[in-house]
Amino acid sequence: MAVNLQIPSESAIYPVAGVEIGVTEAGIRKANRRDLTVFRLAPGATVAGVFTRNRFCAAPVQVCQAHLALGGPIRALVINTGNANAGTGEPGLENARATCAGLARLLDIPAEQVLPFSTGVILEPLPMDRLLAGLPKAVAALGDNQWFNAAHGIMTTDTLPKIHSRRLTLGGKTITITGISKGAGMIRPNMATMLSFLATDAGIAQPLMNTLARELADQSFNRITIDGDTSTNDSFIVVATGQSGLQIDSDSHPDYAALRAALVEAAADLAQKIVRDAEGATKFMTIRVEEAGSVDEALKVAYAVAHSPLVKTAFYASDPNLGRILAAIGYAGIDDLDTNALRLWLDDVLVARDGGRNPDYQEADGQRVMQQAEILVRIALGRGQITETVYTCDFSHEYVSINADYRS
Repeated sequence: MAVNLQIPSESAIYPVAGVEIGVTEAGIRKANRRDLTVFRLAPGATVAGVFTRNRFCAAPVQVCQAHLALGGPIRALVINTGNANAGTGEPGLENARATCAGLARLLDIPAEQVLPFSTGVILEPLPMDRLLAGLPKAVAALGDNQWFNAAHGIMTTDTLPKIHSRRLTLGGKTITITGISKGAGMIRPNMATMLSFLATDAGIAQPLMNTLARELADQSFNRITIDGDTSTNDSFIVVATGQSGLQIDSDSHPDYAALRAALVEAAADLAQKIVRDAEGATKFMTIRVEEAGSVDEALKVAYAVAHSPLVKTAFYASDPNLGRILAAIGYAGIDDLDTNALRLWLDDVLVARDGGRNPDYQEADGQRVMQQAEILVRIALGRGQITETVYTCDFSHEYVSINADYRS
């Protein structure tokens, strides 16, 4: 059950000039479902990516990184669901390269200009016969406004598609930003079992794109967690086609700050939609750590709370057993933390201060907040001026059921 996840109407999903998308059913894992998606990018588009740091990173991640490292243009993306092509060794790499080669032949471009992506079950060989047979159908379906179908085509255990689309005016030109994401479990920073593709028709020079992609990830997909597991296949791709006529070559361009802010907003929305549709989620929780001495210690505390199974199950039960939050803060790894300086709020309710329970705290107030579908946990460390925010969800019976039955 997704928590307040808003899906734009198809009329509010704007095509990005210079991006064509085709989606088809290839039967990668199950019949009669959209599971193969192709993007064709116009010449001159710039592309950058951020990927998982899992040492067992999947074959398509390795091929993407190798193709991007060549520094040449990227003209196409190919995404399959149902099979992660991870933990597959050298045969997996050969299959990822063969996927690129197969699409390249159809589009008459070099294989190195194709980026492959896979998501699904780990440790199983990619069914190349079905994938390659599906590519011509995906190419035949290429169109300029297939974002809605693509959002469905990249889903695995997601219950709803994740889409963001908006238009704004910069430099006298109408700029479009549209993106999709998927992910519902095995989600935590660096990044998650997630894929996301974000495109704009603004032009962004390649060196700036490389920096921008990392900055966008750090403010969005690297600030979410569902279960603390880091996936093998995480990929976040940013595309700038330049088709609008606005070209930004450096961060000193007068329109760059506004464009960057809009892209941050888009990436953050797509990331938060993943948490809202987390496997079995019933609560969307914002963990905000304030007055930290550094970004590192703020995130240590935020993730300790966000990852705690005891905290997450208490929120699922709407049980204000809030000492669990204090315990998680205490083991976050800040050895010189002054617990007497710490304050803890649940939304507007001050729960703890001066090293213990706030004398004015009433459990009925905590219970009131815990009943909400969206909850803010504020933690002030009393150590500095840094604030960091992480988004997470509760743990429910359904989360266990989904993951117990995942391969069925």
